[in-house]
Amino acid sequence: MTTTTGVQTIIYPVKDLERAKAVFGALLQVEPYADEPYYVGYKAAGQDVGLNPNGHAQGLTGPVPYWHVSDLRARLAALVEAGAEVLQDVQDVGNGRLIASVKDPDGNLVGLLQDPS
Repeated sequence: MTTTTGVQTIIYPVKDLERAKAVFGALLQVEPYADEPYYVGYKAAGQDVGLNPNGHAQGLTGPVPYWHVSDLRARLAALVEAGAEVLQDVQDVGNGRLIASVKDPDGNLVGLLQDPS
């Protein structure tokens, strides 16, 4: 059985990474733990908040909540079987962390994230 530990990550598609960093730095009051041209990540109040400058090109229309799951591939298959459409297939984003995202039948974005065990 796959389990979830809830929504712990939210990724925002951004057009201007520097401006977005200024806004989210002011909001979160912490320095980013990752600051790369392709991704900026913050940890604050038990949440992982990411800024993705390529998100719009990847089809993201707004912030994506990422549910942390124990078996991403099984959960993705279950969502597709239930009627969701794959937006981003399983991808290793570094150090064994896997992500994927789907659109539900109403167009809402749902992300899945699995950290290495």
